[in-house]
Amino acid sequence: MPMKLRRHPLLIALLSATTGVLGCLLIGNLLPEPHELKQPIPHHLASSDRQLRTSMGALFGSNFIPGNRIETLANGNQIFPAMLRAIRGARQTISFETYIYWRGAIAEEFADALSAKAREGLSVKVLLDWIGSLPMDEQLIERMQASGVEVVRFRPVTWYTIDRVNNRTHRKLLIVDGRVGFTGGVGIADEWIGDARTPNEWRDNHYRVEGPAAAEFQSAFAEHWIEATGELLLGDRFFPEIAPAGDHAAQVVVSSTHQRNVMHLMLMTAIAAAQKSIRIATPYFVPDELTRQQLLEARKRGVDIRIIVPGPRTDARIVRKASRHLWGDLLQAGVRISEYQPTFFHCKLVIIDDIWTSVGSTNIDDRALRLNDEANINLFDQQFAGAQTALFDKDAAVSKPYTFADWQSRTASEKISDWVSSLARLQI
Repeated sequence: MPMKLRRHPLLIALLSATTGVLGCLLIGNLLPEPHELKQPIPHHLASSDRQLRTSMGALFGSNFIPGNRIETLANGNQIFPAMLRAIRGARQTISFETYIYWRGAIAEEFADALSAKAREGLSVKVLLDWIGSLPMDEQLIERMQASGVEVVRFRPVTWYTIDRVNNRTHRKLLIVDGRVGFTGGVGIADEWIGDARTPNEWRDNHYRVEGPAAAEFQSAFAEHWIEATGELLLGDRFFPEIAPAGDHAAQVVVSSTHQRNVMHLMLMTAIAAAQKSIRIATPYFVPDELTRQQLLEARKRGVDIRIIVPGPRTDARIVRKASRHLWGDLLQAGVRISEYQPTFFHCKLVIIDDIWTSVGSTNIDDRALRLNDEANINLFDQQFAGAQTALFDKDAAVSKPYTFADWQSRTASEKISDWVSSLARLQI
């Protein structure tokens, strides 16, 4: 220790205390969230049992809200025009929350559309995750703010927020006039433009919701908006009375800091209810031990399980490797895992027995299920499930099956690197 510091014991004590506090905060952020479940959920309620719907409506998020029209949008060619039409048709309010808003042509187009509505006098509120939007061109933010758009960064990292640095908003929510909402996997970046025809056009789904369930999206946005700004959203501009718009009954489930396990519990409950089939599509499949056990229990019941994940075209090689390390028991038990080949696969979809479907922003990993704030829509609807299954099957047709023999025949270096990558699975 330098001689000058030895002469100042109070300064030494202060530095030591500061170092200790920062170390504790860092460790606290890196430690996994506690499990609420200690073992897999038994197969007490089947997917066909009416009580399952009642129980899930009581336990997770909203009840199942009738009177909605839900439209599936596949890839940027459908998704971005629908979102921009809604923005340009807004009459009173636009609430927009996203994890990814980067730079490029589509980022410019959204900024222009939002700015135009703000200049018309509408309330336009944009909430961007601080970390997810770091690559964004700051000139876009300045342009929107100059037009009257309220642009706010969610949970910026400062010395007094370091304890929440790991808790990001991963929600993708757009709500127009409180009546129409969008959610799914898409971020605002050129990577999503197109129709998944080339490696540069990512594959993804998004969903347009018109009807009473849109109020639940607005409520989720309002929860984060008041945290970020201190402003409470009230009144019929944000929460109008909404007439039925369709025949879909939808449950909106959101996870929030200190209440994150709701997504994990919901997923375990759905898997435990499976009788015939489970379909999972996710860009980040790093299942924890309980999720793997729940899937293995379903296999023991004879449930057909198929999972689509990204192939070699991915934005996170470490996730792919960490994921692969965990596949052995699943593959050996007959779980069928396939790797999507044409481009990066970013869809987030779970279908149980062609009855129950969950779509939204949630991945199947610890970050999504215990760290991030997420938003999903659940439906007990055979027609909707059938449409999602058709999309799943279309994606599976251009995916390469990965077998237990493939997993066993990895080279020694692949096995080691997969294992090393898996050590970071609680944070990636």
